[in-house]
Amino acid sequence: MLPEREAWGPLDWSVNGVGGEGFDLLPADPGPLSATPPPGTSPDGAVKEPRDKEPKDPVAQAKGLCLRLLTGSSKTRKQLADAMRKREIPDEVAEEVLSRFEEVGLIDDAAFADAWVESRHRGRGLARRALAMELRSRGVDNAVVAEAVERLDPEQEADTARELVRRKLRSTRGLDRQVRIRRLAGMLARRGYPEGLALRVVREVLDAEAAGPAEDEQDPPFWED
Repeated sequence: MLPEREAWGPLDWSVNGVGGEGFDLLPADPGPLSATPPPGTSPDGAVKEPRDKEPKDPVAQAKGLCLRLLTGSSKTRKQLADAMRKREIPDEVAEEVLSRFEEVGLIDDAAFADAWVESRHRGRGLARRALAMELRSRGVDNAVVAEAVERLDPEQEADTARELVRRKLRSTRGLDRQVRIRRLAGMLARRGYPEGLALRVVREVLDAEAAGPAEDEQDPPFWED
């Protein structure tokens, strides 16, 4: 008769006492689970995403901020300086970083101004006066602004004004001629066209409308007031 065993061990689950080493016994009871979630998780067990910490070095912080702002679109020196001032980056650090960015061509107010004039004139029909105001509001130097808007040919500006008026004729039909002149000239004035040019172009287009068949005018979405 086999002697009584006090406990079962791994060999008890083997065949003929061989191979039982491959079985793992259940661990001892760990006790009640802790209510404190593991590090890096929220109370519901979800893994928390690590937050990117801004570098403490003000130079590195300034460079990172400028690079992020320049990723979406070009910016003027003043726009970047204003952004760094809001982040309380020291002025001397901001100047150092901005100067370095200008040296390597990441900041170029002249190129910014040229591209702005081209885009806003073609896309919105803005004249030189309105374009200059927009560039100055973004901190572009007056000399750079003047050079950029001077590249807009006066004949091109007048042609754009005529096209704007033609596309607005339909909305003024049926009104008194003087009322039409005021409304159409006002539309051009809001886009920066000088009064003399605006009145001349409006009268030319109205005279052409009266003399011949009306063209198909329809305002493009980006020229809506």
